[in-house]
Amino acid sequence: MNPQGERWTTDQVLALAPDEASRKAGDKLAAPGPWSETGADDGAVWGQCKGSGKKPYQAVIDIKGPAFKCSCPSRKFPCKHALGLLLLWAGDAGAVAAGEPPQWAGEWLAGRRERAGRSARTPSGSGAPSRTPADPEAARRRAERRMQRIASGATELEQRLEDLLHSGLASADSAGGGSWDETAARMVDAQAPGLASRVRELGTVVASGPDWPARLLEECALLHLLDQGFLGLDRLPAPLAATVRSRIGLTTEAAELLTGPNAATVRDRWLVLAQQDSDDGKLTTRRIFLRGERTGRMALHLSFGGSPVRPLDLALPPGLILDADLAYYPGARPLRATLGERHAPAAPGPVPPGIGIDAALAAYGDALRDDPWLDSWPVVLADVTPIPGRDGEGWQLADADGESALPLDPRSLGRTGLWQLAAISGGAPITVFGECGHRGFLPLTAWDPTPVSL
Repeated sequence: MNPQGERWTTDQVLALAPDEASRKAGDKLAAPGPWSETGADDGAVWGQCKGSGKKPYQAVIDIKGPAFKCSCPSRKFPCKHALGLLLLWAGDAGAVAAGEPPQWAGEWLAGRRERAGRSARTPSGSGAPSRTPADPEAARRRAERRMQRIASGATELEQRLEDLLHSGLASADSAGGGSWDETAARMVDAQAPGLASRVRELGTVVASGPDWPARLLEECALLHLLDQGFLGLDRLPAPLAATVRSRIGLTTEAAELLTGPNAATVRDRWLVLAQQDSDDGKLTTRRIFLRGERTGRMALHLSFGGSPVRPLDLALPPGLILDADLAYYPGARPLRATLGERHAPAAPGPVPPGIGIDAALAAYGDALRDDPWLDSWPVVLADVTPIPGRDGEGWQLADADGESALPLDPRSLGRTGLWQLAAISGGAPITVFGECGHRGFLPLTAWDPTPVSL
């Protein structure tokens, strides 16, 4: 352990990996052989890894972020070299000696610590500087024009839905997916990315199974509700109006949440419950779930990146606990949040307390009442046992008393994480974190008793 108690376990390091391939590649590099000039201090680890070229790759990790930098061309963050170095450091206290960082590592670390120092010197309550438009009047006119374009797009979409219902849902199958793609493109032109995304989902529902007309009708109803919510935005309560705006695709700047006139932060000891990366080929999205030790509130931190030019700005392995401020994005049921000031270094946290299946379903129902477009709500289940289904299908999580069971989300079927979940359980009740929604429960982390990403 370093003086701050931040030396991680192997599982915590592996939880940072963006995918299974990175975990395996990083594990192969978790030996002294390919490494040279390794070192560590109370806030960083660095080293050079021999690669296929003449020059070794230079990797450095700021473990207080954590944040990563490597000279390799990989688009993954952290890359296999950073993972291998962290695994070497975490697995053997003597493998990476204490020392002073070399120039190439020290310059990057100094830049990060200088930025952190400027942030710390900012007067309390003001945080990072807010981005003020050079011309507020011009910004107001642009915002008005965008609202008008979105309203036109929503009106056009309402007509499209009305035409579909008049002609019958079966006509959606004969029209083909191109019709929905065209409608989605028009929503993009209207600067309503949230509407465009939901229209594309309609196209994937058509002819996707024996009950597709019923599911198409449900999705059309939710889309109609969102349309009408936006067209009547001024008549909605402020929290619900904020939810509609975010679902449409109108965002709030993180700096505004932390420093704006209505800024309000929540300080707590936040336990990291899960970290998940998804990649659509163009952009990597990182989701980090947290829960407040004192408030019990759930939070979701989103970051986007995945290229050397725009790396992901935050990585937190499950099981760490942060004494920090969070600012929630406005909404009827706030969940997404941005990270503000940290008041202490991260440290290993406990196994989180959980709830039963009935209470988890009630929590999702309460959240759905406030935000009808929610697909799921994060919950920690305690004392549940995974029960495999036949031929790898129909998995369930059962309460210890055997009175209630929750089906697992079909998206988790076929993943090795389910058998990992069963192996951790060994037939005994365990604690599992995941998302509870209309598809079932999607497990993300289990405790053994240290956290294991699934």
